Amino acid sequence: MFSLYVEWNAQINVISRKDMDGFYVRHVLHALAIAKYIHFQKGTRVFDVGTGGGFPGIPLAVFFPNVEFHLIDSIGKKIKVINAVVKALKLTNVITHNTRMEQLPLQADFVVCRAVAPMETLMHWVGDKIQKTSYNSIPNGLLCLKGGDLSEELSAYPKAKETALKKYFSDSFFETKKLVYLPHE
Repeated sequence: MFSLYVEWNAQINVISRKDMDGFYVRHVLHALAIAKYIHFQKGTRVFDVGTGGGFPGIPLAVFFPNVEFHLIDSIGKKIKVINAVVKALKLTNVITHNTRMEQLPLQADFVVCRAVAPMETLMHWVGDKIQKTSYNSIPNGLLCLKGGDLSEELSAYPKAKETALKKYFSDSFFETKKLVYLPHE
């Protein structure tokens, strides 16, 4: 996976070049923090909104081959890179969408993202995109990878659950990183 991203990143900057040295920790392992929180059941549909270079969607799709992942980004060159990575990795459970989240006429069980936008904006984008019927170990909802102090951002969402990623990983990168789960109401 690393060599694919090195090759594509030289052509189209989808991952900060300074982050390439920490690719597996800062991108792959960070994405897989979601898998520490929930084990998606077979047939679950997951949207990765603002997927960028395919994170967290690509690592999750590798980890959960029986889950359908929709990677969504409005920037076409990022989707081009993701399509190439999906093809090279022979992933059959990934569908890409070069559109804005609000324009996607589908629903999912979960929406995942990584530092895409403030919670209020995310909820505006995905509020009607999450199915009500749940069959996973937690109710359908939004799973966000974020960093820093989120108390003000989450104050309007009393049902939001914040998990420090240092609970799962010892690397110093995770000291301020969090997973926020907001169940669908």
